[in-house]
Amino acid sequence: MFLTKTVILKIANPDDDLVETMQKYSDGRNYASEIVFGNGKPISSIKLQQEVYAYLRETLKLKSQMSCNIPRQVAGCYKTLYKLKTSKWQKVQFSPSSMTFSYKRDFTVSEDKVKITTINGRKSYSILNYDHAKQYFDGSWKY
Repeated sequence: MFLTKTVILKIANPDDDLVETMQKYSDGRNYASEIVFGNGKPISSIKLQQEVYAYLRETLKLKSQMSCNIPRQVAGCYKTLYKLKTSKWQKVQFSPSSMTFSYKRDFTVSEDKVKITTINGRKSYSILNYDHAKQYFDGSWKY
């Protein structure tokens, strides 16, 4: 059995590249959201990726892994909304407050740094490692 744990860490020194990457990522999710909403029902992440990938790469200049993460995230969001049946069909609007990363593809993390792929390449950022999170960097956890 596997245990999944989400640990929230804060970047100590965010810069304009990170802010711009998060904004473009959000723009990409909203573009994909428009397509799914216009379809009137959920579509598979594979089909959505076929429809949005070129726009995400060429127009928004997002890196490849980000352009693959966005359709999965948006398709999953609409699939959940559709399955709830307690909610009416509505357009989901994303804010630039979060991004979905794939470990070792577009980010790596250590006890004091996170390396993130931004639209201007991979950059290293210091993180504020809280006492409660230090246990996850002792080598006994896998990412």
